Amino acid sequence: MQYDLHLHSTASDGALSPDVLIHLCAEKGLKLVALTDHDTLSGIRAARSAAEALGMAFIPGAEFSCLWRRQTLHLLGVGLDIDSPVLQDYLDQLTAIRQQRAEKIASKLIKKGIDASVLVRAQAIAGEVSLCRPHFARALVELGAVRSVKDAFDIYLGQGKVGDVKAEWPDIERVIELIHQAGGRAILAHPTKYNMTFTRLRLLFEELKSWQCDAIEVSYPGLNPDQGRELLRWVKHYGFLLSAGSDFHSPESSWTAPGRFPEIEVNDQHVLSALVPSGQFKALWS
Repeated sequence: MQYDLHLHSTASDGALSPDVLIHLCAEKGLKLVALTDHDTLSGIRAARSAAEALGMAFIPGAEFSCLWRRQTLHLLGVGLDIDSPVLQDYLDQLTAIRQQRAEKIASKLIKKGIDASVLVRAQAIAGEVSLCRPHFARALVELGAVRSVKDAFDIYLGQGKVGDVKAEWPDIERVIELIHQAGGRAILAHPTKYNMTFTRLRLLFEELKSWQCDAIEVSYPGLNPDQGRELLRWVKHYGFLLSAGSDFHSPESSWTAPGRFPEIEVNDQHVLSALVPSGQFKALWS
């Protein structure tokens, strides 16, 4: 693929700094990318500068956590005005929510016998970025509580485990509205990863359409081909735009390398022309 609209850096829970990530994308032959770190825009300027130096088209974005019927979902906002005061205020609120969640995770881990320094260690690992579960995973490795980050999630932090603390994220309708206020497009990320039946997924699509969500991510690593065809059918039925991306986090996961995701059964230009500013789109395909 020549594009990737879903990438993560060390500004959230990725393994590569924004500029190193962009250079990797260039090595993979990508011509257009969107940086979409979790609930933050802190990596955008460095990524954009690197992309401009390499002659690569770049889209500022973020991946926002939100709630729908008490279930946590993720919305990608692409084409955002990173200087939007409304967006900056909102991101400050999300930082506070993540900190509260981190304190709850630490409390639960300590009650399970983990050393009381786990929160301080996780914060040190996170540095200036918002504290996430991967930071706790690395702290658990440092403390000798587990042998690997994978073990940390399997034993303490994964779904249904003691450290799987649900944050009180904003409602999805509000997040869609905020993305639009910041000049962006709202995209539902990886819809088949929420363990929904297609009946429930169609209900979500109906409500997303009523709230003017722009697009659905219809291609990403791990998507079952049969699910992909069914997903694409319903996305077309409801008239959403299409998006695609690798959800890249780390070079150690080769199956999520930048630009690596199943080919969409429509013209890629149709996908991008709807989501990418016209000047960047023309540059990509010229």
